Amino acid sequence: MADGATHVGRVLVVLAATVVAGVVGWVLFVGFPTDLAELFGVLLVVGTVLYGARLGSRIASQRFPDYNVAEVAVEGPISRDGSPGSFPARPGGASADEIVDLIESADADDHAEALLVKLDTPGGAVVPSDDIRHAAAAFDGPTIAYTTDVCASGGYWIASGCDELWARDASIVGSIGVIGSRPNVSELADQLGVSYERFAAGKYKDAGQPLKKLSEDERAYLQGIIDDYYENFVERVAEGRDMDPAAIRDTEARVYLGEEALALGLVDHLGARDDVERRVEDLLGEEVSVSTFEPQRGLTDRLRGGAATVAFALGAGVASAVSPDDGFDFRL
Repeated sequence: MADGATHVGRVLVVLAATVVAGVVGWVLFVGFPTDLAELFGVLLVVGTVLYGARLGSRIASQRFPDYNVAEVAVEGPISRDGSPGSFPARPGGASADEIVDLIESADADDHAEALLVKLDTPGGAVVPSDDIRHAAAAFDGPTIAYTTDVCASGGYWIASGCDELWARDASIVGSIGVIGSRPNVSELADQLGVSYERFAAGKYKDAGQPLKKLSEDERAYLQGIIDDYYENFVERVAEGRDMDPAAIRDTEARVYLGEEALALGLVDHLGARDDVERRVEDLLGEEVSVSTFEPQRGLTDRLRGGAATVAFALGAGVASAVSPDDGFDFRL
């Protein structure tokens, strides 16, 4: 929490910026009036003062921050660009690159002594999930992950890189597994008279193409990739949470509610957000104030997000079974 000196410093910065803005506004719009200035001078001065106060508040927040804990949220399907890769794309997915940048910014912030990672995600792409996990594990200070509704698959992969994982009684936790999928439309193609001609170098280059039947050899090849991903997942969880790999495999990618997840050692504590903050206070030995680190989005991005929401609402019902993917998809 900000001490008395910090509070005084913030107030002085805001007052100084406000006074400077007021003087500049008076000189520009009242001190040397024109016809337009005589009409709007006072209003322009007021507007300039308000802008100066806002700018001063922003500067004061940067120079005299009143937080000592950073929080970063991972919400929705995890992917490189924030979309799940399906059509229509559900808006609001987590962008792994943005989340990694936020965690690294928190790590570079001298005022962020601890990191909270809020998880409400069913999982997603393998490598983006691992990128976030790596960033959280590299944070210099206590890292506490907590889940509200769902911490599954890729979300649990991320949590395994944090010092502790908290859940609610009704939270869904687990799904330590990997899935690979491909649409198979070869029979439909035959009925439509569509044939698949192969032009590829390398026996397995077109393994998983939906327009051709999957051979047993190709099936074994793709399953081998899934198995390798799974073993990597188990090893990461076992190392990060100090668990027996056999116990992790025994879950068979099941999901569990909070209490059972706690009994199995998949989470460390049960509690709400207030309980998590009290835990951080114990770790830091001081009262905490949390600042949420979020991506800086301009007006264009906000408008694009609103349009994506409308498009998803209109398209989800009529296109839920349609996917533009033309190959094999690996996901946590």
